[in-house]
Amino acid sequence: MDQNLGFRHERLEVYRVALAFLGDVAELLAGLPRGESAIADQLKRAGDSVLLNLCEGAGRPRGREKAHLYEIARGSGTECAAILDVLRVRRLAAPARLAPARARLHQVVCMLTALARRARGEGEGGGVAT
Repeated sequence: MDQNLGFRHERLEVYRVALAFLGDVAELLAGLPRGESAIADQLKRAGDSVLLNLCEGAGRPRGREKAHLYEIARGSGTECAAILDVLRVRRLAAPARLAPARARLHQVVCMLTALARRARGEGEGGGVAT
């Protein structure tokens, strides 16, 4: 595919990592026992919010609005981290199943932090394109 075609967010590494995290979420959701629809829905919505706000931010010009959307995405990412902790504490998912998702999510949150700083003009974004 021609690099000039497509959407700006599709060229971001954080977009690819966030998509992979949504794959992790899908696997975790498939393994949850019946009766856990509330926590499942919360994880699904928070995970979707990470990706959707990232993409919306990528489509905005530099500045406060762009940074704000990246910060919302990051907040949804930290919400996902807390939900993963809930799954662990309530023994709804084994720590070995949660670890890869948590590591990928940490990477996404770090990248979003760098993107928000860069959008606000606070310096380099750690090698990620905006």
